Amino acid sequence: MQFSVKVTNYQNDFMLNICDAHLLGKNVAKDDFTLNISKSFYGQRIVERDEAKDLLQKCSTINMVGKETISLSVSLGIGSHQGIKEIDGVPFLIVFKM
Repeated sequence: MQFSVKVTNYQNDFMLNICDAHLLGKNVAKDDFTLNISKSFYGQRIVERDEAKDLLQKCSTINMVGKETISLSVSLGIGSHQGIKEIDGVPFLIVFKM
């Protein structure tokens, strides 16, 4: 499985935007809300599972989209099932580590 990631330094913390690579460039919608899974936000580069795992563990703010991404994150103890929301069948999760 491949993941699309973008890492930025935000207020001296690393922020990770990560999604399942096959979702990159798609829009999902529910009612009056649309989530654009854009290359500018999620598409800096494509990584494999091991590097995604490393980034998830290192970054303090994480925006995640996709079943594989969120499954990997939850398996690492980052985030929980209670925080997961879905739009048009696509899960997303935002995590702030303290």
